Amino acid sequence: MSVLNLFARRVILATWAGSVAAVSLPAQVTYQDIHEPPHRYRDRTPTDSLTRMKNDLETGAIPLDRSSELAFLNSLLKALDIPASSQMLVYSTTSLQLSLISPSNPRALYFNEELYLGYIPGGKIEIISIDPDLGGIFYIFDIPKADRPLKIERSARCMNCHSGSETGYVPGLVIKSVVPGPTGGSLNAYRVDQHGHSIPYADRFGGWHVTGKHGITQHWGNLIGDSNAGILTLHTNPPGKSFRFERFLNTTSDVLAQILHEHQAGFINRMVEATYRARTIVHLNPRTLGPEPTAELEDQARKLTRYLLFADEAPMPLGGIEGDATFRTEFRRNRRLSADGISLKDFELSTRLFKHRLSYMIYSPLIQDAPAILKDALGRHLIRALQETPAHGEFQYLPAAEKAAIRRILKATSKEFANAW
Repeated sequence: MSVLNLFARRVILATWAGSVAAVSLPAQVTYQDIHEPPHRYRDRTPTDSLTRMKNDLETGAIPLDRSSELAFLNSLLKALDIPASSQMLVYSTTSLQLSLISPSNPRALYFNEELYLGYIPGGKIEIISIDPDLGGIFYIFDIPKADRPLKIERSARCMNCHSGSETGYVPGLVIKSVVPGPTGGSLNAYRVDQHGHSIPYADRFGGWHVTGKHGITQHWGNLIGDSNAGILTLHTNPPGKSFRFERFLNTTSDVLAQILHEHQAGFINRMVEATYRARTIVHLNPRTLGPEPTAELEDQARKLTRYLLFADEAPMPLGGIEGDATFRTEFRRNRRLSADGISLKDFELSTRLFKHRLSYMIYSPLIQDAPAILKDALGRHLIRALQETPAHGEFQYLPAAEKAAIRRILKATSKEFANAW
């Protein structure tokens, strides 16, 4: 049995203090849980962006508006550089605070490339901050009243769902697509244990509101159901029907934001899993890698390369999508430009997401700080995939002109790839 298959079969902790069941392994292999060396998820001090800001937020060095829940939320998003226009509304009870969520009180989600924030009117703030070594770091805290101190607490319970089969058994992001009942509980589920931009649109958005102009004719968004004698009956649940938009920052749950959120989650889960696996390989092979761990490392790099280059992107619906104008602008504000003014954040949106099909997540700290053997393998695979001659058969869907454009962008914006070709 391979090291990486052993990794995927590990027993997940029910809580941080829970015990780990013994796994029977070949004598020559010592299996490493994510809370044990070399990972030590529970014991290491994270270096993610929220952890770095935590003290300044709690002490008031970064001031936050406490005049109302929404004022606090808006000021916190600004402090974290998360665009309010990224708002997505989900009304299924697929969250730690499930008792507060329903079609009449949806949960709002906001995100940038490293932070994912959840807000429920009357509830707590939840944040997932992505650490380059450890993956998702989970926080939950009350919105402070009056002069009460802000206390940002790390959450243990989030690991119950965010470190399972849907994330590759490492701390990551979970996106559910379900048919909720009248109170938000799930009646049916779709795309279970799948994540990323390859998910067909027909399996997405269940339990989510979807706004914005798009050509998606079949999806599970804006619906609720009821079940009688095993027969599921669907009913429309348009945004704003069962709740007041005034309880949120915007009147949108934008389709483009949801598609990008899905893309980022797919990358993060794959990259975090590959990082843990690479670290396990190095730990178990401190001197040299044999054929089997080398092959598995190369397989991880190949899969990441395919994902970064949108090899399996779900076809854009006929008519494409438009997306909220404010969100489109705010998403592109940190784009990195080539000498001729193009970037990896240039939208296409009629037949695919982007004009230049290399993910902007190539700039993520998850890649910049990845284990050296993984980063080197990923670099080799990307360079081969983007070269013109000899053309890589697996990436023939990328025209030569598009590959050339991607190389120009990388030469101007990425220290890792500036001199790759």
